[in-house]
Amino acid sequence: MQQAILYEKQEEKIVRCLLCSHYCEIKPGEVGTCLLRKNIDRELFTYSYGASTGFAIDPIEKKPFYHFKPVTKVLSFGTPGCNFKCLNCQNWQMSHAKRNSLENLQMDYPPSVIADLAIEHNVDGIAYTYSEPTIFFEYARDTILEYRKKFSGKELFHLFISNGFMSKETVDLIRKEKLIDAINIDLKFMDEKKYRKICNSSLQPVLDNILRFNELSDFIHTEIINLVIPGENDTDEDFIKLSDFISSVNNEIPLHFSRFHPANKLMDKPATEISTLLKAKKTAENAGLKYVYIGNTNLPDVENTYCPDCKKLLIERNRYSTKLQKWIGTKKSAPNLIYNKGICLNCERDVNIRL
Repeated sequence: MQQAILYEKQEEKIVRCLLCSHYCEIKPGEVGTCLLRKNIDRELFTYSYGASTGFAIDPIEKKPFYHFKPVTKVLSFGTPGCNFKCLNCQNWQMSHAKRNSLENLQMDYPPSVIADLAIEHNVDGIAYTYSEPTIFFEYARDTILEYRKKFSGKELFHLFISNGFMSKETVDLIRKEKLIDAINIDLKFMDEKKYRKICNSSLQPVLDNILRFNELSDFIHTEIINLVIPGENDTDEDFIKLSDFISSVNNEIPLHFSRFHPANKLMDKPATEISTLLKAKKTAENAGLKYVYIGNTNLPDVENTYCPDCKKLLIERNRYSTKLQKWIGTKKSAPNLIYNKGICLNCERDVNIRL
């Protein structure tokens, strides 16, 4: 166990966790919604610190990030547990772990080991993924800080693949310490009832955080993914609501529609129809979004990036095979950023790609 950060003490020995938007008020000896944070003598402790359950070297496109450091590779890892209980979760064996198993987690991979692994495998970045990085935030934060301390000579970027349900306090700390360089937020539904039914959570904090991260776009790149689940979020109205919201925030945010395949407690549902995914993409483009993709299929041309103005092909993708084309170039960014901004060399349009 490791002492947590971002919590406050209340009356009757209760502690209020400030890490995610559940804002759990935890009684002595009890745990929060994520089952990973326990009130011990009016101090909050986390079980997941140093308890990684898997490592992989992945292309960044697998996360998916299409507009941040294309053709790079990342060290991916996560921990058991989650603050959501999604019925469709593909990593449910990890994220839906039981309390008794979570309480017995061991610190097998402290932050210094993760930093060493990143150097050993010569990756370009670290992706905090598989489960929700918010619930192992101390572990992720210390890994980032440890890397900065040990290996200041080689720059490494850091990515969160998140459900977007972190608290305002967590976003503020990410901003203050410049902890991450990019985030992919899973915007699951545009319906509060569906969030509660499928995820045991709520919509508004996710929308609020998309707005917050967009305000931080000078140094944190944002992409959004939406898993299209038959019978849950696959109507014209669903696609219009989602697309209109993202467009109202920033129509340059890349949006990924992903194909659903039966998993966990939604095994009775079919895979998403290809025609539905194509309709979703068209709806988003009609709403003014400049970069809309379809993932988890073998469809041609739905993962490629084109210049929104002159339509030149900038990046060609075939699943995880990625090739930069001659029309994509760069212009210098601020010296404290880990990337340069992309530009179309044909028409000189900024294309919201971080190279």
